Amino acid sequence: MEMGWMHSWRQRQVLVFFVLLSMSGASAELGPYSVVEETERGSFVTNLGKDLGLGLTEMFTRAARIISQGSKEHLQLKVQTGDLLINEKLDREELCGQTEPCLLYFQVLMEKPLEIFQAELRVKDINDHSPVFTEREMILKIPENSLPGISFPLSNALDLDVGSNNVQNYKISPNSHFRVLTRNRNDGRKYPELVLDKELDREEEQEISLTLTALDGGSPPRYGTVQVHIEVIDSNDNAPEFEQSLYKVHIPENSPVGSLVVTVSASDVDSGVYGKISYTFFQPSEDISKTLEVNPMTGEIRLRKQVDFETVLSYEVDIKATDGGGLSGKCTLLLQIVDVNDNPPEVTISALTSPIPENSPETMVAVFSVSDPDSGDNGKTISSIQDDLPFLLKPSVKNFYSLVTRRALDREERAEYNITITVTDMGTPRLKTQHNITVLVSDVNDNAPAFTQASYTLRVRENNSPALHIGTVSATDTDAGANAQVTYSLLPPADPHVPLASLVSINADNGHLFALRSLDYEALRAFEFRVGAADRGSPPLSSQALVRVLVEDDNDNAPFVLYPLQNTSAPCTELLPRAAEPGYLVTKVVAVDGDAGQNAWLSYQLLKATEPGLFGVWAHNGEVRTARPLSERDAARHRLLVLVKDNGEPPLSASVTLHVLLVDGFSQPHLPPPEAEAEAAAAAPADPLTVYLVVALASVSSLFLFSVLVFVAVRLCGRGGAARAGRCSVPEGPFPGHLVDVSGTGTLSHSYQYQVRLSGGTGTSEFKFLKPTIPNLESQSTGREIEENPSFRNSFGI
Repeated sequence: MEMGWMHSWRQRQVLVFFVLLSMSGASAELGPYSVVEETERGSFVTNLGKDLGLGLTEMFTRAARIISQGSKEHLQLKVQTGDLLINEKLDREELCGQTEPCLLYFQVLMEKPLEIFQAELRVKDINDHSPVFTEREMILKIPENSLPGISFPLSNALDLDVGSNNVQNYKISPNSHFRVLTRNRNDGRKYPELVLDKELDREEEQEISLTLTALDGGSPPRYGTVQVHIEVIDSNDNAPEFEQSLYKVHIPENSPVGSLVVTVSASDVDSGVYGKISYTFFQPSEDISKTLEVNPMTGEIRLRKQVDFETVLSYEVDIKATDGGGLSGKCTLLLQIVDVNDNPPEVTISALTSPIPENSPETMVAVFSVSDPDSGDNGKTISSIQDDLPFLLKPSVKNFYSLVTRRALDREERAEYNITITVTDMGTPRLKTQHNITVLVSDVNDNAPAFTQASYTLRVRENNSPALHIGTVSATDTDAGANAQVTYSLLPPADPHVPLASLVSINADNGHLFALRSLDYEALRAFEFRVGAADRGSPPLSSQALVRVLVEDDNDNAPFVLYPLQNTSAPCTELLPRAAEPGYLVTKVVAVDGDAGQNAWLSYQLLKATEPGLFGVWAHNGEVRTARPLSERDAARHRLLVLVKDNGEPPLSASVTLHVLLVDGFSQPHLPPPEAEAEAAAAAPADPLTVYLVVALASVSSLFLFSVLVFVAVRLCGRGGAARAGRCSVPEGPFPGHLVDVSGTGTLSHSYQYQVRLSGGTGTSEFKFLKPTIPNLESQSTGREIEENPSFRNSFGI
């Protein structure tokens, strides 16, 4: 049980030594503070707020916290009050072993903004352990001829306490032969030496039992005892003597198991069994017993396990050489471990900020510490990161580094950085450690939405159905999250007369454009407006794009006939002289179409005629011409049905009826149209046959007389200056006031004008006069006449 306790104590001692070694390079800026070991959890140490000069609110807002080295949190910070408290009972022996002073290093970290303070806590020892001897009983064999004053080293007692609480003195029970002296080892420990004051007499007393007491310096002192059994033996005049009283040896820590450390040698001038020497370790600790072994015959000392410089720097042990008579001598082995660069540096991240807002100035990203348990150059380190990253390493408190940004980061350029922190020591060979951290860049609304096109041209056919999807505008935003969510809207039009709100609408989420009502090409052929795209950042950013909507024509308007008019009560009658030659221009059908393009291309077709083959209609201009010469057999009245058709799909059409009256000359009276004659016939009573004959004879006679008078007037007028005047006057009445010279070929050119004169009367008295516009005096006069008469221009849109 005692050996198990010693083993546990040694383990704690090694652990505390490693912790102290890893913290030995830190410099303190706060404290030092002190606390007595075994202090109850929650005990007050200090008020860090006052030490740092910070108020309670500032301690909280700056997110102050304690960073302890190692896995245990020995301290806790009460941010509300700034008090530093004990987080758990502190056992100085477990933390530091025999190391004095016992210092615990910790850091005070302020996160907002980032700031580090180094501090140390000293754990004071109390006398809570009694001295303990590792042996239950000490046995000494002393020759009876030993001279007074000879001393015999005894095993020392162990006390886990340090300083004055450790073993300070040894006492032995009262006797007449021996006294005890307290000696100091090189490592500061005290051990007892038994001194012979009076010669021994084996015949008088063969064995002596004494009680050895070890006292520490506590108040009150603690103590431990052990029995010392002395056997008085016969004379063995010479004890073994070592060649060296101190063997100082250096071995590298990477020496393999079984390596020879040193060979100790002792000699004894006695002979026989008294001169035969055996070697043993004198009072070896448990760690020494596990690490070293001695050959009792040769004195060779070898490694039983591999040593570690970072765990134990040196070993010290006494070696005893004992002869056959029981006499012994001793020497000391001081084994110092030489450091080898066998530990790579260690990186400990204390604080990491991720993500980092883009466009921010120099920002603290991370704080980390670097440690290397090796010594010398093996423990010196160099830290670096990749050169192509916008980050920089800055040394902070010793062994601490800050990772900061070189410049403002742009998330759209790069949203994530994988940073490799490389720490290399200066040993041979060099060892390095790499620690990877990932830093994310958070988005800031610094990019406005961008349309895929600066302007959009959309086409929609007229007569569309309401809510028709006519196109889509699209904008992208290189930001992320809500900063990249785009909302579309219609902007107020530049022209306030454009009823944009009743024409189109836009889907705010996807940019789809819809026509709100049916469009009419003939009323609105094109319109334009601007759309806006805004993100949902704070503040939001926006951009604009121009949208032009072109309305495409649909064949929704049938041709409309301008001439001849079809909505009058009296139809228009065209006069055709019987002397007209083939190709004579009778009239022209004039029509328009409200559509555009090929939907407004018109063609003309003669559907029906009283006399097939007599008339023809030119398909492209609507001119009605004679197809052959006229004869006496041709009827005096003709009715033509002309179809006007556009070129749309499907085509639309309109029809017009023409009435043509054949006359021998333009002096022939105008006869009523067939419709009027039919109406008169229907209204007249059924007369006897004689009435018909009388009427017919009177009509023929009147017509003949009228023709003769007209012929004479024309002849006289022609002789008297018809060539100069270009026209002839005839008596007023039911006949036209102006006649057209139809001499020549009987056809008109493509440039012509129409003139209509209406006379009073109950019957239909409408005549058509065609006058060529050839470039001569007569045509110029006629042109001036038309220009001076607005009624002609208004009638035919000239």
